[in-house]
Amino acid sequence: MTFATLLEQVGGLGRFQVLNVAMLCFPMVMMAAHNLLQNFTAAIPGHRCRTATNGTCSTGANATGGSDCTDLLRASIPMDGSRVLQKCHRFTTAQWHLLDHNSTGPEATEAALEPCLDGWTYEEDIFVSTIVTEWDLVCDFRNLQQMAQSIYMAGVLVGAVVFGGLSDKFGRKALLIWSCFQIAVSGSCAAFAPSFTAYCTFRFLSGMALSGVGLNCTSLSVEWTPMHSRATVSMVTGYSYSVGQFILAGVAYAIRDWRWLQLAVSFPYFAFFLYGWWFTESARWYATAGKLEQALKELRKVARINGKKEQGEKLSLEDLKASLQKETPSAKSSFTVADLVRTPTMRRITCCLCFVWFSTSFAYYGLAMDLQNFGVSVYLIQVIFGAVDIPAKLIAYIVISYFGRRITQALALILAGLSIASNIFVPHDLQILRTIFAVFGKGCLGASFNCVFLYTGELYPTVIRQTGMGFGNTMARVGGIVAPLVRMTSEYSPSLPLLIYGAAPIVSGIAACFLPETLNVPLPDTIEDVESQ
Repeated sequence: MTFATLLEQVGGLGRFQVLNVAMLCFPMVMMAAHNLLQNFTAAIPGHRCRTATNGTCSTGANATGGSDCTDLLRASIPMDGSRVLQKCHRFTTAQWHLLDHNSTGPEATEAALEPCLDGWTYEEDIFVSTIVTEWDLVCDFRNLQQMAQSIYMAGVLVGAVVFGGLSDKFGRKALLIWSCFQIAVSGSCAAFAPSFTAYCTFRFLSGMALSGVGLNCTSLSVEWTPMHSRATVSMVTGYSYSVGQFILAGVAYAIRDWRWLQLAVSFPYFAFFLYGWWFTESARWYATAGKLEQALKELRKVARINGKKEQGEKLSLEDLKASLQKETPSAKSSFTVADLVRTPTMRRITCCLCFVWFSTSFAYYGLAMDLQNFGVSVYLIQVIFGAVDIPAKLIAYIVISYFGRRITQALALILAGLSIASNIFVPHDLQILRTIFAVFGKGCLGASFNCVFLYTGELYPTVIRQTGMGFGNTMARVGGIVAPLVRMTSEYSPSLPLLIYGAAPIVSGIAACFLPETLNVPLPDTIEDVESQ
């Protein structure tokens, strides 16, 4: 009797499994809010240098506080080529002669300029407060805004390593409860951070805990689900992340102050922490950890909830021991990360998957964290970006099932890269067309994520499958860290970030063509199985 048979005996996909997955989806819904939060908390409002005219003129980059105010600002702050007040410089002395309508204008370019020594004045029509306005992360300090997101993604990477190992040692339930508590506390502390350094520290801790939530929610949902239902459960949990993008847009639209918004997306994790004690620990983990009596107790509990109490009572410790002997015959062997590249076929698979994981995450967060540059409402584009995931993931599921993994993976990445790169040639005044290309690219990358999760699990053999999945996720986190930093290259050329974001998926899509097809192919159990295919 295998462990899969034991799950069927206690009810298969019954009442317990449905309730378990539903309860696990709530923490995963809010994961999207934290990942994409800085689209709103770190948004850059219109701004200009603070001058002596601030007491007279209204707030804003173009200040419309009457003709007197306009004249004062015109004499204090130079204009750029678009006749808009510059954001990072002001005249050292007021240039009153510029108010003369007969002035030819060249004198303005000859006037001495200085940086915004007295700070900045910000528009408040869209964002009442952000970390940018809080700590003046503009002009010479604008790169700190991108750095904050990279620090958060670094926390996600560290959390994947730390909490992944701890969950194997202490169990899925305990680490999930702790992760929810850590997000609730660190996220709430970030809302009251007194400095930018403290804010980044708390965001790093939130990123770490977010990995713990994702890893353990996935483990608890999959390990309690029969094999034939895992694809469906995976799709449901995947869609919960998409729902979270809608929720973020709505909450951010209602709450325009970054501190209250940060608190709003963090506080629910206190509730998840409290009801997390209801979760049932994975019987599979109990069994592999040698705690057979606890595993048997949890299986009987599930059987009772599923209305299979009699079948549950028939289970014995001998059944559990037999299932372990059948399912983990190779557990006595020791495998390491080095086994991912030790043999030729494994080396080719690992190298190609490295490109796929990295570029998918890299381009995904490059698009998803740059909503302000599309020229439309940042709240609307967030909703559109969330909505496109729904048909994209469904189409990917159908194509994967009928045409195979390799062609789906390659096409999704190449089409994503081409759509992103296309915006290099689209003028900025054609905002609708630019948005269409970006949304299509985002949908393709969402489909790529769905495919690579399944594809990686099928390419690696059972003995190192978790190691391979962990390595792929690590490459994805690295892509998430690098993505915000690439936007800094716009200082050299406005099109350079798009070129980089577009080239990476195209290259990885070509690399995906060298992967073996796994449609209708039995899962490999050993490295020798992979090499012989």
